[in-house]
Amino acid sequence: MPFLIQILLPRRSNTDAQGRDATFAATRAELVERYDGVTAYLRSPAEGAWTDPDGHVERDDVVMIEVVTDTFERAWWRAYAEKLAERFQQDAIHIRALPAEMP
Repeated sequence: MPFLIQILLPRRSNTDAQGRDATFAATRAELVERYDGVTAYLRSPAEGAWTDPDGHVERDDVVMIEVVTDTFERAWWRAYAEKLAERFQQDAIHIRALPAEMP
């Protein structure tokens, strides 16, 4: 059964008010090379919110990148999430894998 892999990434960094176009481009290129395609929802960011260790609610605009693949390679995605966390200067990156039915 195919999987829909969704990656949530922060749209802006604390130091770059203009966004992360080159960072997103590198991520898209890697995923196209590995999975032969990618969909990136960059124009309408969603708002993410979480509570930091001090108890303050933090907010961030997030975008979603998706790929469809025949298998879910958990170890590869775990390592890639760590790479993305470093690239996007985050503590962690949220990646989820959903079973997908293809017509």
